[in-house]
Amino acid sequence: MRRIVITGATGAIGAALAKHYAEAHAKGCRLELHGRRSDVLDEVADACRRLGAEVETSRVDLNDDDALFAWLESLCAPTPPDLVIVNAGMNIDIGTDNQGEAWEDASRLLAINLRVPMAMGNFLGKHMRAAGRGQLVFMSSLAAYHGLPVTPSYSASKAGVKAYGEALRGWLAPYGVGVSVIMPGYVSSQMCHDMPGPKPFLWQPERAARRIATGVARNRARVSFPFPLDFGCWWLAVLPAAISQRLLKWLDYAEGSKS
Repeated sequence: MRRIVITGATGAIGAALAKHYAEAHAKGCRLELHGRRSDVLDEVADACRRLGAEVETSRVDLNDDDALFAWLESLCAPTPPDLVIVNAGMNIDIGTDNQGEAWEDASRLLAINLRVPMAMGNFLGKHMRAAGRGQLVFMSSLAAYHGLPVTPSYSASKAGVKAYGEALRGWLAPYGVGVSVIMPGYVSSQMCHDMPGPKPFLWQPERAARRIATGVARNRARVSFPFPLDFGCWWLAVLPAAISQRLLKWLDYAEGSKS
């Protein structure tokens, strides 16, 4: 039976991924779902059970190292999971009056968006390497290509996740362990709609989940979408920074007003 772990299962993408895998593997799937919102987590778990999957849930505090590593240790007994999708995250912005991010909020964001994925990758990577099997999936963003002025801490955290996941892929590939970095554009969710700026090429979570699962099944190094936005963001990374920043301002990503 395939064992799949998903953190952030109460978010739009996480919930859609959980249901996708539950349906795709039916009775051959055991899901370990983690989320902070108990009511939503229970709803997602029940939906996956109705689709035929075995489901366990966890609400462990991912920012508590002792609790996190104890949970991961339990997941690796007797062997590591087949697939771990590190998806939990949050976003903040500079505010409608461009006053800037509160440092307390930025610190919390960096902890859950970057430190936790690194902690999980460090722990699980070693266990999967020893077992000679498994796959890690890290949730980055197209914002990792070039920082958005309206969401500096979020952009930085996702750039860090991208670099970390790419590095782990190089380390673990010789030992039969896969690593994929997911770089979505705008996917309909509360977090997405709360972000400032335009939302071009908005996808629904179910469509994003299908694209992610297809790329993960092929052990793609990077799964980025949608293509038009991915192509444009890639150019932001390779053009001179001054030009990229002018383009972002022209596209209304340099203002704190919400669109």
